[in-house]
Amino acid sequence: MITEHRPPLLRRLPAGVWVGALWTSLVVFRFFTREDELRHLFDYHGNPEDMPLVVTAVVTTLVAALLVRLPLLAIAVALAGAVFAFGMWGVPETGPLQFLIADSVVGYCAATRSRRVSLSALALPLATLAGLLAWGAVEGYPVNPLAYAGFAATVLIAWLVGNTVHQGRAHTEALRGRAAEQAITAERLRIARELHDMVAHNIGIIAIQAGMGSRVMDTQPAETRNALTAIEATSRETLAGLRRMLGALREGEGESAPLEVAPGLGELDRMVARAAGAGVRVALTRRGAARTLPPEVDLAAYRIVQEAVTNVVKHAGTRDCHVTVEYGSRELAVTVVDQGAGVPTTTPGSGYGLAGMRERVALLHGEFSAGPRSEGGFLVAARLPLPEQVPAEAPGGTPAETRAETALEVAP
Repeated sequence: MITEHRPPLLRRLPAGVWVGALWTSLVVFRFFTREDELRHLFDYHGNPEDMPLVVTAVVTTLVAALLVRLPLLAIAVALAGAVFAFGMWGVPETGPLQFLIADSVVGYCAATRSRRVSLSALALPLATLAGLLAWGAVEGYPVNPLAYAGFAATVLIAWLVGNTVHQGRAHTEALRGRAAEQAITAERLRIARELHDMVAHNIGIIAIQAGMGSRVMDTQPAETRNALTAIEATSRETLAGLRRMLGALREGEGESAPLEVAPGLGELDRMVARAAGAGVRVALTRRGAARTLPPEVDLAAYRIVQEAVTNVVKHAGTRDCHVTVEYGSRELAVTVVDQGAGVPTTTPGSGYGLAGMRERVALLHGEFSAGPRSEGGFLVAARLPLPEQVPAEAPGGTPAETRAETALEVAP
């Protein structure tokens, strides 16, 4: 059974109820502590505990009740109380108190309401002061222009303070909206990188396999069958990756995503095998003690190797490359070296491949370099920082080192 969460009692009852209950409790207390309390409250004798107390209680209760839904009416009530209190010459502090209540509502309107409502709230007290000043001048009622100027100044100060709060909130909301937009843009870029790295690599392998199979179809049927098998496996892997990517996108819409994990360095052997099927020998060397890497580092390292090997397959014009993965105590080093022409078909850094690798490394605060080597060939190197950990040692006292090489010669 679904139960609806009820708000606290303080929020279920309007503010005006609580303010009215406070004043009622005060009157009841005074009723038992002073004789003839009701007569004192409704007869004005120049005592702030008499009629001024009733005016203040009524004004504050009505203002609290009207503040949220009808703020302009709340200001009108406070101003009416102030005008009434200005006639109580025996208690001069009552009028300014009522006017300060109106100032508070003006500040509230400026902080929480639209510009039109806040300007209307500002105009009400100023118009009331101007009307009182004009009425005093016409009727010969003694007024002090400096006092009225002081009241007008308090209204302006309250409005300015509230407007400053309003602008601060608007600025904060703008920053939040900009941060949300940047997060969305970053997520789209991440998805674009993932799709590029995955699809470009796998489709490149499929294209090479298909071309090789078509060339040897008549002379080497077995090699054609192997090429078709590799195309099928790579296609299935590409489809699985696309499903995983779409599942991650749908997860934000409330749908369950597949429980497949993102690729990492543990998938390098399969990548080497696929590259060998495309006619490129990849020598894979691992140095240092392999350890569990942070997911973002593991994925970035795998994508860097994948994209570099894809570039070798597509552009290097060579059938050999060497991949080295070195586990350090503070960083992970990845290098891909080939013996090709040393100059890719596109300018380094201008394509999505190298730019994507460089961006991945930059996001992880690492170091990246790519370019032709002086002795020939092309080098891609990346260093990714890792959490500190004491490197494990082999029984002989030196870091463990493993080397795996996979090669496949394809007949022309």
